[in-house]
Amino acid sequence: MSGLTVTYGGAVLACEGVSLSVDEGGSVCLLGANGAGKTSVLRAITGLLRYHNGAVVHGSITFDGRSIIGADTSKLVASGIAQALEGRRIFRDLTVSDNLRAGAFSARDRSREKRVRDEVLQLFPPLAARLGQAAGYLSGGEQQMLAIARAMMAQPRLLILDEPSLGLAPLVVEQIGASLREIVAGGCSLMMVEQSTALALATTSYAYLLENGCVTHHDRTAHLLADERVRASYLGTSAGQAEVAAVTGEKAR
Repeated sequence: MSGLTVTYGGAVLACEGVSLSVDEGGSVCLLGANGAGKTSVLRAITGLLRYHNGAVVHGSITFDGRSIIGADTSKLVASGIAQALEGRRIFRDLTVSDNLRAGAFSARDRSREKRVRDEVLQLFPPLAARLGQAAGYLSGGEQQMLAIARAMMAQPRLLILDEPSLGLAPLVVEQIGASLREIVAGGCSLMMVEQSTALALATTSYAYLLENGCVTHHDRTAHLLADERVRASYLGTSAGQAEVAAVTGEKAR
C-alpha cells in the first residue's frame, strides 16, 4: 500500500497518504485511537469501502504484484485475502459446522476443505465440541474463535482482523493470541487492528501508528509500544503505560 487516501461521501477525509506493507509470512498491527483511520485502511484492502459510501481517491494497493483497488470482495477471498470483521459477524442461526462450511465457499482449493477444517479445529479446540450447536449460543470468546476459524477456512495467505480482542476476558485473549501465532508460523501473513497492547505484542512483529488518518510512527511492535510518543498519543494513561511495561518487562514511568 502506498499513498492511500480514502474519503467518505466524497468529502470526509478518513486517511491520507498511508503507506505500509505486510511481508509474506509477516505480522503487522495497526495502532491508533478511535477514528484514526484504521478500519478505513482495512476496508480499502478488502473491497468493503463501497458499502460504506467510501472510496480510494489516491494511492495504490497491491497484492501479488496486482492492483486490488475496487476488486470484488469474493474475488479477493479467492485470491487469498480473508477478513474477520469487528463484532464477530458470524451467522448466529447456523451451526458452528455450517459457519465453517460457509467460510470455505470461496476457498482457493475446495478439495482441501476437510483437511483445513481439521486444522482450524486444532487451532480452536473449543469449537470442536460445539459443531452442531447454533453459533449464537456460543460465548463471546468462542464466537470470536469461530469468526477467525471461518476466515481461515478460505485458506488465506493474508488474514485481516479488526479488533479481535474486543470485549473478551484476558484468558481468552491469550488463547486467541496463541492460535494467531500458530497461524503466522504456518506461513499465513497477518494484518490486525488491535487496541490490546498485550495481544499486539504477543502476535505481531511490526506496527504502524495512525493519527488523524496518517501514519506518524512505525517500528517493530515492541519498540513502537515502548516509545514515549506512542504512549502519549495512543495509550495516554498511566494504566496503558503499565500494560506495556508488564509485557515488555520495561519499568513503567
